[in-house]
Amino acid sequence: MLRKVSGAAAVKILCNEFGFRISGRKGSHVRLSKETPSGKIGTVVPMHKELKIGTLKGILKLAQVEPEEFAKHL
Repeated sequence: MLRKVSGAAAVKILCNEFGFRISGRKGSHVRLSKETPSGKIGTVVPMHKELKIGTLKGILKLAQVEPEEFAKHL
């Protein structure tokens, strides 16, 4: 089950567990990307204290990460 996490925690999990790397930063948003056999995947994470569940789901959808897989690392 997904729960609210900070932007920094989301970035840390996506980088350490799912192979993303920080590819850019603009204001309070961090761009993450990774190369896959089918091409480049990217997502954007706002560096807020607390991400709403809907925002987190959107981030994971862009990152092509299943919410259940992400939740295992919380």
